[in-house]
Amino acid sequence: MTINGKINGAPSHSPTGIKVIVVGAGFGGLGAAIECHRQGHDVEIYEAFPELKQLGDIISFGPNAGRIFYRWSNGEIVRRMRPLSIDLRNYGFNIHKYDTGEIVINQATPEYSVEAPNFNGHRGELHEVVFNYAKDDLGIPIHLGNRISTYFEDENESGIVLEGGAKVSADVVLAADGVRSRARKSVLGYEDKPKSSGYAVWRAWFPNKDMLADPLTAQYCENGDTFNGWIGPDMHFLFSTIKDGSDCCWVLTHPDEHDIDESWSFPGKLSEVKEAIKDWDPMCTRIVSKTPEEMLVDWKLVYRDPLPTWVSPKGRILLVGDSAHPFLPTSAQGATQALEDGVCIAVCLRKGGKENVPVSVRAHEKIRYDRVRATQKTGESTRDMWHKTDWDKVKKNPEIIQFPRQNWIFDFDTENNAEEMYDEVARELTEV
Repeated sequence: MTINGKINGAPSHSPTGIKVIVVGAGFGGLGAAIECHRQGHDVEIYEAFPELKQLGDIISFGPNAGRIFYRWSNGEIVRRMRPLSIDLRNYGFNIHKYDTGEIVINQATPEYSVEAPNFNGHRGELHEVVFNYAKDDLGIPIHLGNRISTYFEDENESGIVLEGGAKVSADVVLAADGVRSRARKSVLGYEDKPKSSGYAVWRAWFPNKDMLADPLTAQYCENGDTFNGWIGPDMHFLFSTIKDGSDCCWVLTHPDEHDIDESWSFPGKLSEVKEAIKDWDPMCTRIVSKTPEEMLVDWKLVYRDPLPTWVSPKGRILLVGDSAHPFLPTSAQGATQALEDGVCIAVCLRKGGKENVPVSVRAHEKIRYDRVRATQKTGESTRDMWHKTDWDKVKKNPEIIQFPRQNWIFDFDTENNAEEMYDEVARELTEV
């Protein structure tokens, strides 16, 4: 099959001779590997999990991610993802007052460009599309069941040591294996400690059977896809129906001071959820009551201070995605920013060439750092806007409670930005 003038999604650029190891086969790792393949690098992925599993619930990709997906095989991946994602062009987003249930405002869904679509769907289903594209369409080697023991680097190469003792070398390692990545110590030189965020999230994804059986909740499943949010003091409850109302998903962010070492998921208890929302609109409890308890997850959120650097001392190990910059869910940008990382480093490596890998890695950080930090802050500002709502002000101007859709985030083209900025940033680095 010919795609973009290439056979079977072959690289868009000539081979660079740069060997890249990506650690982690989540969205950040897969995206980085696909982008390195596009830019002509020789890339392989190492992943600890022994098999692909459809884990998780809802995940969001803004149009700044859709622009990246669209460039993969001329829109083919977008076409595979679209049927799995929510379509709110008709419904929009109903924002309710937490106690009365009144709809304060319906936030219309914008019509995004064909070349920069928006996606919200089941994390596992969308991940499977991207995983299969990397593995089957592009032929990128993905080594499952390979846990990393340690990372290493010198002036000429970097690499990983697997728990079985095997050593794998490359020109650069992209560590995309999350906030517990062992590469963080290689980069920082010390173990950084997480802090409590003060919040946790109950999350659930389940079929619509019991929702349809109740006339009061059937409305959410009989009229296509829907999205409703209830905003209250220090909590918010978001409920969606997806794939023409066949699947239901909700998340409830709430205060939580459990002392744990890392963000982690535990089985949730419906009784605790109902207690938390007992004074809220009864519809919230009604929806929660339709949730099979085995589908409920209690996800503790911890916070990490922004890292001073994502780059190892020799410049041949780079933290990507959550391993570099974890996001709060209210940003709705965590996975998208991980994809942007992959695009940027792949371009920087090509433009710098095999002899200048450390410069390229450091240029990537300079190009990305301020944008990522500013985007991270939106998670905090959106949470605080909802959790500390001044309802008298909302009565006068309901638009102030809408979910922010900021052009500086959504309209950004990471690939073009890296292409435009690299030469000047690399020159500044070499002149220091």
